[in-house]
Amino acid sequence: MNAKIELPFETLSWIGNLDGHVQMLEQTRLPLEEVQLEVRTVSEMVDAIYRLAVRGAPAIGVAAGYGMVLGIRSAGPGEVLEVARATKSTLDASRPTAVNLSWATARILRHLEGLEGADDAALKQATLDEARAIQEGDEDTCRRMGEHGATLIQDGWTLLTHCNAGALATAGMGTALAPIYTAHAQGKRVAVFADETRPLLQGARITSWELMKAGVEVRLITDGMAARVMGEGKIDAVFVGSDRIARNGDVCNKIGTYGVAISAHHHNVPFHVVAPLSTVDPSLASGDLIPIEERPAEEITEGFGNRTAPRDVQVYAPAFDVTPAALVTSIITEVGIVEAPDTAKMERALREGGVSF
Repeated sequence: MNAKIELPFETLSWIGNLDGHVQMLEQTRLPLEEVQLEVRTVSEMVDAIYRLAVRGAPAIGVAAGYGMVLGIRSAGPGEVLEVARATKSTLDASRPTAVNLSWATARILRHLEGLEGADDAALKQATLDEARAIQEGDEDTCRRMGEHGATLIQDGWTLLTHCNAGALATAGMGTALAPIYTAHAQGKRVAVFADETRPLLQGARITSWELMKAGVEVRLITDGMAARVMGEGKIDAVFVGSDRIARNGDVCNKIGTYGVAISAHHHNVPFHVVAPLSTVDPSLASGDLIPIEERPAEEITEGFGNRTAPRDVQVYAPAFDVTPAALVTSIITEVGIVEAPDTAKMERALREGGVSF
């Protein structure tokens, strides 16, 4: 059954024609306020991406695509490609770990460079058209991942997720939450435990908010409770997203995911990663090569403006960790499920998806 999934909110969209703007749900204000943010310049897009007004690898990719439009539309005669290259460099630097960002900007730049003989107006319109195609493609990818992943969920199951890999992390209905939404729409009874996800509480603020909006039963727990809940036999499977996947199947995701995977392995709980092939970085042989973004110390010592640590305490704040492929039960992509991922299986999936590497 391919149920149509309707969610009562939209992550981001392009409003108007070439002279339009990006409208996005300001995620730093959730769950207490639902505020729409208008983004009209590249610098505003960089700011939105860096401070997590828009977050989640696929959504960042879509946002970056529209950021390219914001950059090139004011380019002077004969300067579109030059401005596009500079805009790509600026956007790529805003968050280095999520590979979808550079994937989207590279896709648009490659498309423009292939339009030999096109005039400035055609190049600018082509940028907007390609950015819209990235968004439409993400929506379709989420649907297909949801359908594949839902086959792994049985009626009556309780699942655990970490961070937010739902609709608010994509242009569609999500990555890790897509199978859950699909199973729910198919009539399966599904419940979710959501880790709060320190230090920015994406699970508490965002995942629980959107699951409640969608009518899915959700229970919030602290990150440190996940192992206890698994040990009590309350979790049937874990579903998480990813910001970058290495060629061998090592998975980079929000900090704390590695610990969840270790606990799942110890308790014989399946650990599934849901991510589009655009999240796979075939240039990296293993997760050891994935650049890990470090966040400002204040996000830990003064979370949401409230100091909870001694002044001048030393802080280490990596935003992501890497889960070895050996701990991953499967990686669910738009072309199917890669069980017990390794290099050969990931390369096969990339070929099936038409990805060059």
